[in-house]
Amino acid sequence: MFVHVFVLSLVTELWIKKQTSSGKQVQPGEFWDLVVLTAVDDNQREAYELQISEKLGRKEIPLGISYHVFSDPPGAKIGNGGATLYSLQRLEDIYGKALGGYRILLIHAGGFSQRLPNASALGKIFTPMPLGDPLYQMLELKLAVFVDLPKHMKPGVLVTSADCIELYSIAEDENIRFDRSGFTALAHPSPISIGTTHGVFVLDQKEKSVLADMEYRTCLHFLHKPSVKKMHENGAVCKSQDSCMSLLSDAEFVYTDSTYYVDYNTAMSLLSLFREVGPLGCEIDAYGDFLQALGPQATVAYTNNTANVTKQESNLVEMRQKIFHCLKGTPLNLVALNHSKFYHIGTTTEYLFYLTEDPCLRGELGLYKVLGYSPNFSFKVCCVMLSDVKPGCSLTPGSVVEYCRLEAGAHVGGRTILSGCWVGAGLKVPDGTFMHSLCVNREGQTGFVTVTFGIEDDLKKSVGSPANMEGLNLFGASLVECLAKWGLSPESLRFSGDTSSCSLWNACLFPVCPDMRNSFSLTLEMLQPGGSTVTLPPGTKLMSLQEALQCKNLEEMLKYRKKLMEDVKMKKLS
Repeated sequence: MFVHVFVLSLVTELWIKKQTSSGKQVQPGEFWDLVVLTAVDDNQREAYELQISEKLGRKEIPLGISYHVFSDPPGAKIGNGGATLYSLQRLEDIYGKALGGYRILLIHAGGFSQRLPNASALGKIFTPMPLGDPLYQMLELKLAVFVDLPKHMKPGVLVTSADCIELYSIAEDENIRFDRSGFTALAHPSPISIGTTHGVFVLDQKEKSVLADMEYRTCLHFLHKPSVKKMHENGAVCKSQDSCMSLLSDAEFVYTDSTYYVDYNTAMSLLSLFREVGPLGCEIDAYGDFLQALGPQATVAYTNNTANVTKQESNLVEMRQKIFHCLKGTPLNLVALNHSKFYHIGTTTEYLFYLTEDPCLRGELGLYKVLGYSPNFSFKVCCVMLSDVKPGCSLTPGSVVEYCRLEAGAHVGGRTILSGCWVGAGLKVPDGTFMHSLCVNREGQTGFVTVTFGIEDDLKKSVGSPANMEGLNLFGASLVECLAKWGLSPESLRFSGDTSSCSLWNACLFPVCPDMRNSFSLTLEMLQPGGSTVTLPPGTKLMSLQEALQCKNLEEMLKYRKKLMEDVKMKKLS
């Protein structure tokens, strides 16, 4: 039975509280020297910096260490690999040779979070989790999960993602050590099917497994999103022969990737290459393009494989080849965590499943205590985070409500996400709905926009031009049908930004209102069943989610959350 593998024990939680609530400075050698977040642009960087500043002011994250946010340089997208290299450049510019003595946590937090749009405005790294008081966000959770790693790490960089949680169990007298040259990656046993969408390590089978919770292994080479056939052909498939693998029902499994460490000298080699080539002009993957170059069996062949690339740039293959030759011969060490799990919480369906349905994560994080349910459960729950829910409201299990005000008699349907919304008395939100309210500045005035989509809707799907908008589906119906219901013609629909890429992301569908409550109720009218059309007030402006993010009023959104936090706290006290 795979039970309680999480390292956020009572000791860890007390450590976090000791470092933050008392305002005590972190002592040298006790924690990370630098924590770095990557952002997609200056707008996102400013949002991250403001939220970190507020967290430090409230003493919610460790004090006495330096937090940096680096946005990608202007120009072509550079991917998380390019963001890693650019962050190293910025750090060396700031710290110079002193960087050689620092242990750095680098969290990739850039991107617009189109698959989890409630994180689009404030960032994936600030997504709430039902833990802690005050409420933890992913940033606090990542710091807690990795709380012991810096003590056993040589100077270098630990690279991780903002929307992933790595949980593991090791013996009390053991520690994960990052003290070897080259790269050292955490490896998690996973079903072969999971390997097709992740990175897979090919272990040196000559090394005898010690069948322990944790073991150090050598990786011969790395496969990026391989087929089942390729995993078998390359010897990546392992056998479940002992109790350490009891978490897997399959007899065969593979080791998949998550977080990895790069020692200082190797990081500087990559930085030298980055300075030499200048602006990248293409997207580099911090996993596929770096890790595939490592290990004694790595070959340059992968550099020509662009099957998993969303947009192929002319210099991508050339840049990959430069990285390969820079890293050729660099070892890839593995920390095989045989009692571990890797959770990706980057989509609406994953968010709903892990917070309301999956008993494993809830048990491992101790979420049943927060949600008020028995730990011995296998049913869906409703996850309510920092929300003021008035008496008489009904919330269907399987839904998430975060940073919301729900007035008396409001109803929330199943498989629904409400984020930052003010739901009026008696309003009913249908099943399978995503709704998120944003404060925006438009033409010198402050307004509110509530966006809504179906949980299964694909915001990234593009149909090329407005003439093809019938190919876009909203709540299971074609966008053209929805426009007719709302009294709008296809010709009148505006798409923000690049109109050669039309999608639900940049379709201007949502009314701008002067206040938060009316914004929600007006958008909710668009979801009502039946043939009646929605009549918008004269002169109502319509905005897309993309456009709302570009003119969001971050200060007002954070002010709303702060007031909500105070109200919920007072409600608990009374």
